[in-house]
Amino acid sequence: MASEERRTRRYRVYGRVQGVGFRAFVWRSASDLGLAGWVRNCYDGSVEVLAEAAPHDLLELEARLRRGPTWAHVSRVEVADEPPGTAPVGFSVRRDG
Repeated sequence: MASEERRTRRYRVYGRVQGVGFRAFVWRSASDLGLAGWVRNCYDGSVEVLAEAAPHDLLELEARLRRGPTWAHVSRVEVADEPPGTAPVGFSVRRDG
C-alpha cells in the first residue's frame, strides 16, 4: 500500500482562543496526530496554525480546532492550502505573532 501524500494547510482560528490554553491544546493534538508545523497567537487575538500531514489527519485537526479546549469559544476557522514542504520538522509553539 502506497503512503498517502502529505499536504500543508494554514488555519486561522477566531473567537476566545487566547489565554485559554489553545496553543497547548493544538500542540497536544498535533503530537497525537503526528503533524509537522507550528501554532502561534496573533496580535489580532486569533490563533494561527501551520500543519503538514496526510489529508485525513488534517481533517481531524480541523475538527479539533473547531471544538477547541474547554475554556475556548471558537467562532470561526479559516483554512488555506499552502505549498507542500513549507512546514518545519516536528511541531512547535511559537511566541511570535
